[in-house]
Amino acid sequence: MQEHTLSVSFPSGKTLVVPYGTPVNTLLPHFSEHAEHILAVRINNDVQPLDRALDVNSHIEPVLNNTKDGAAVYRRSLCLLLAAAAYKLFPSSRLLVGHSLGHGYYYTLETGKPIEKMQIESLENEMHSLVAKNLPIAVQHISYTEATQLFDALGLVETRLQLNYFCPPRVRINSLGGFSDLYFGPLVPSTGFLKTFALMPYGQGFLLRFPKSSEPHVLPQFTDEPELFKIYSHYKEWGKRVGVTSAASLNKLINERKFNDFIDISETFQQRQFADVADKIAKRENVRVVLIAGPSSSGKTTSAKKLALELEAIGYIPKVISLDSYYVGRARNPKDENGNYDFECLEALDIEFLNDNLLDLFAGKEVAMPSYDFTKGERFYETGNTMRLSENDILILEGIHGLNDKLTPRIPAELKFKIYLSALTQLNLDDHNRISTSDNRLIRRIVRDSQFRGKSAAGTIAMWPSVQRGEQKHIFPFQNNADAMLNTALDYELSILKVYADPLLRCVNPMQKEYSEACRLLSFLYNFAPIPPTAVPNRSIIREFIGGSAFHY
Repeated sequence: MQEHTLSVSFPSGKTLVVPYGTPVNTLLPHFSEHAEHILAVRINNDVQPLDRALDVNSHIEPVLNNTKDGAAVYRRSLCLLLAAAAYKLFPSSRLLVGHSLGHGYYYTLETGKPIEKMQIESLENEMHSLVAKNLPIAVQHISYTEATQLFDALGLVETRLQLNYFCPPRVRINSLGGFSDLYFGPLVPSTGFLKTFALMPYGQGFLLRFPKSSEPHVLPQFTDEPELFKIYSHYKEWGKRVGVTSAASLNKLINERKFNDFIDISETFQQRQFADVADKIAKRENVRVVLIAGPSSSGKTTSAKKLALELEAIGYIPKVISLDSYYVGRARNPKDENGNYDFECLEALDIEFLNDNLLDLFAGKEVAMPSYDFTKGERFYETGNTMRLSENDILILEGIHGLNDKLTPRIPAELKFKIYLSALTQLNLDDHNRISTSDNRLIRRIVRDSQFRGKSAAGTIAMWPSVQRGEQKHIFPFQNNADAMLNTALDYELSILKVYADPLLRCVNPMQKEYSEACRLLSFLYNFAPIPPTAVPNRSIIREFIGGSAFHY
């Protein structure tokens, strides 16, 4: 039979004709200037491992180690390396991944005891030994029956449980030495690529530390986030108590039609956190303004309204001030390096005017409150739009700069109470694969942008890197300034959001750069059984993204 051939093109414009089934790694010399930095490839805008065999005409681009996609490949591969080392040294103890912390992932061993420093050192030495051997990381498909037997034998409890709810005839796995795990995305071809990492004792476990994408061969200085870790640990313990710690255990509830009770429990537990923060505000007695900040899609608007209800319940009369009303106006607004208006920088706000208004309000004066016309790019006033604070009134100010004291430099610290929001789910996909807080927020944003702004999933994905850069600059550096932190994630929400996000992501096509991210998110959401949106309470934070909220926005 005549051999089939395929056409392959490269970013340089060069094209080749190659045999059907050609492995991509044999084409790497055509990226000679980048060859040593390539961790994977993008084939027709879909990120794939280097051993992928070509079966259609393809445009191929390298995925470098100093890119977001390259960093994701590197970190996934490190996680497999650690899991393989832990299985060899502690075969009877489950290694459990937690959340991210300071360019690292938090891990524990499920022994009921803190992991000892000597055990951590042994793990790190074993990982370095595996790297030195440059062992291949194999990708293969096995039958469903073989997969259940394999994960039972390896003691991967959550991974095996997940196969009760998703039953493909073939299961894709990664293997390293005598250890295997589910395939969740492309990995490096061998352990020799994984030279930059460290294990660091932390809490009851340790951190697997990795480099930034911008500096792939350097471990950054560790930045601790003790309050965020405390919140995470609190939620993790709660998850253990209610018996829902993974996608698999959530899917079990859905399969058994017990999700309504879990939704009620999750919402009640979260609302108690709002009540606790309201009590903290009351104990301070002299607080006049509550400043709320958090990254995109952390639920700031609904959180402000839920907190306002709790404050009302203990005798306050909350009043909301919109930071949008204090833009300096287009004529004075700074521009970014591309010449576009930078509405996220602090200088886009009229700080002096805001502080004047706040001090006048605290002094009992009546203040004419401004509004902002986004079409004209200027401030205006409406007749009758005034505010005066009485004895029990308290202001709520929500915006990205809320934790930055440069927003309110003239307001005494004792009058301010600052709250940081984070959508930090305690669920894992399974023992070794975590759920990214950023992914959770991105899926929220995709759904909200479609529901209320008419934006496609590709459009939201395209602007997400810019959103994240703004968060890194204006929000995350100030989170430890908060007087309280609130976790706005709900552990059932991905099963709700999937109903909306799945069809939106499927509309991103391979000719769009955003296709690879859409495929990754679809693969991620595949792990969750759906829950009907009618099950979501009308005052839930999730309603901010899917609609139908009892709150007015």
